Amino acid sequence: MSRLPHTERHAMDRIGWLRAAVLGANDGIVSTSSLIVGIAATSAGHGAVLTAGVAGLVAGALSMAAGEYVSVSSQADTERADLARERRELAEQPDSELEELTKIYEDRGLSPALARQVALELTAGDALAAHARDELGIVEHLAANPLQAAVTSAITFSVGAAVPLLAVLLTPPGAVLVTTIVVTLLALAAVGALSGLTGGAGTVRPALRVLVWGAIAMAVTFGVGTLFGAVV
Repeated sequence: MSRLPHTERHAMDRIGWLRAAVLGANDGIVSTSSLIVGIAATSAGHGAVLTAGVAGLVAGALSMAAGEYVSVSSQADTERADLARERRELAEQPDSELEELTKIYEDRGLSPALARQVALELTAGDALAAHARDELGIVEHLAANPLQAAVTSAITFSVGAAVPLLAVLLTPPGAVLVTTIVVTLLALAAVGALSGLTGGAGTVRPALRVLVWGAIAMAVTFGVGTLFGAVV
């Protein structure tokens, strides 16, 4: 009887882009809606609120892209430096590196003899890959990708920011504040649930986490806008 191939996939395969996507969408919704709510609380006109929202979308998307690219590039630089150091040590001290790898497997529960055998076989196959994975914790599908993070964050930020902007566009001036708050809370809950579902972590807890922090952000900016409007 033939056995079917095992094609199991894990959510960790998606962690690289999922983190940037969730961060971008959440930030787009929260920052833009908070800006809109804060401006609306000052009793500004419909045009001023819309202009502020559009400016927030453009500035936020560019800021997210630049920030993600710079931060993830720093991580990638560190990974490359560690790999270069490891490559040099493998060339200059192969016996010490073999002992180090053996000790790693022993610490993970293998017997000394088996740990030595595993280390020898992996070293013979691809010593650098073995040390990158088991000593440095660098795995190919989790390695830093600055461009992917930048593009993903910019796009998802723009999509997220478009939600409260559409609420402003499609709502009569007198109902902008309430509509924006309701639409934003629903969108945040959806983003949290979707991220949890995509990552295999369930939907309720991620949705509540995103919802609560988004509500706090809007409440604070509403208070600031109200205070500022009263002072002016």
